[in-house]
Amino acid sequence: MNKKNILVAGLGLIGGSLAKSMAASDENHIIGYDLNEDSLKFALLNGIVHETSHNFTQSALLADFIILAAPISETISLMREINTIAFKKEVIISDTASVKSPIMAAAKLLTNEKVTFIGGHPMAGSHKKGIQAAKSHLFENAIYVLSPTQEDSENELKKLQTILSSAKSKFVILNPDEHDEMTGVVSHFPHLIASSLVHQAKKWEKMHEFLPKLAAGGFRDITRIASSNPKMWQDIFSHNSSKMSVLLEDWIQEMKELKMLLDKDDKEKMITYLDKAKLYRDGLAESEKGAIPSFYDLYVDIRDQTGALATVVQLLANENISIKNIEILEVREDITGVLRLSFYTKDAQLYSSRFLENNGYETMIQK
Repeated sequence: MNKKNILVAGLGLIGGSLAKSMAASDENHIIGYDLNEDSLKFALLNGIVHETSHNFTQSALLADFIILAAPISETISLMREINTIAFKKEVIISDTASVKSPIMAAAKLLTNEKVTFIGGHPMAGSHKKGIQAAKSHLFENAIYVLSPTQEDSENELKKLQTILSSAKSKFVILNPDEHDEMTGVVSHFPHLIASSLVHQAKKWEKMHEFLPKLAAGGFRDITRIASSNPKMWQDIFSHNSSKMSVLLEDWIQEMKELKMLLDKDDKEKMITYLDKAKLYRDGLAESEKGAIPSFYDLYVDIRDQTGALATVVQLLANENISIKNIEILEVREDITGVLRLSFYTKDAQLYSSRFLENNGYETMIQK
């Protein structure tokens, strides 16, 4: 069987995770390229790739597919290099950049007849970075945006989706501009706001030294993404700066209106404001095509003792219940229980609640 040669250029969290998922298929042979020697060694040693390369052009000549998983500026540089390579066979190129417009602008300049470029963006990530954080299941059930550059590239699009199928993502076709606008709203801008919230807390720490000890619960959840790779996000903000500026202007106006509600102490309007936000946020989770996966949470009261968590997990495992996520809550506001279990379906949530209660646990499903 002739294996597909897939070159993954850039072995960070995203490239490493894609490489790891594709390497699991016997039909694929993964070549890893990176400027970082330690990343190459780690990827090879841990079976994330089948071989490594220090020469991009040489490896590109062997490839049937090339996935550019470098930062945006480096990806554009690699695309220019691709345009000069004398390929002896057809090759399909894609990227993983979260800003598509500059990538697609560079793709329009490609004149290499052997190349078909299809923009890509797997919409999942982590606050961790580097090849060490790579997971084969990172993109499972996540939206994977594809942006073809040619109207007649349907066949190539299907081939690309085939090799990426091991990531178990949900493919969506979007044009670059609408992609950048939407990801700006739900992905890029929240990172900017999360960082600003952390800076605000740091300033107030000068007045209240005990403040960091209270920075758990909601603050931790809403600012988690501020721990992401600063250099990568600077690159993203730079390439999507015009849309970031518009969103920031909208946000400033929104905050002015919110301040007015607080200053006037308008209780009814504040309830309406918060209620509309809750309804829309809850609706995002209910939509199959939403950016927020639809998970169903169950809160379980467990004692702070050795083996308590393991007992709950084992009870559900014995019932063949799949748990999507587990979180031990540090701060509990209006919630009974210190353990939050997330399930894929409503049925699993309800069944687990009844089952655990029958086994002596107190549970709660937040309405």
